[in-house]
Amino acid sequence: QVQLVESGGGLVQAGGSLRLSCAASGMLFSSDAMGWYRQAPGKQRELVAAISSGGSTNYADSVKGRFTISRDNAKNSVYLQMNSLKPEDTAVYYCRLARMYSEYWGQGTQVTVSS
Repeated sequence: QVQLVESGGGLVQAGGSLRLSCAASGMLFSSDAMGWYRQAPGKQRELVAAISSGGSTNYADSVKGRFTISRDNAKNSVYLQMNSLKPEDTAVYYCRLARMYSEYWGQGTQVTVSS
């Protein structure tokens, strides 16, 4: 079993920055892929950024150049640095751990960007 706990969300003005953290605990493997997703009111949950066990990353087009995902395997943590935030980035952000036959989600952290 795996537990994921996100932190770092909050209210920020447009153009500002936030850093989200996701701490993982439980039965973890170095091969686990990690990612950040978000869900805005009335919209489907969407991928924001993902990082493989080897450090390869991919981003949604809407956040490329503004967001950076990273991981610290020694701390069992993954981070999302969000710069140049826009009101359309407002959403609940979720951490996800993915394996071949299973996945785990955190409880989410609210990010609100005011214009």
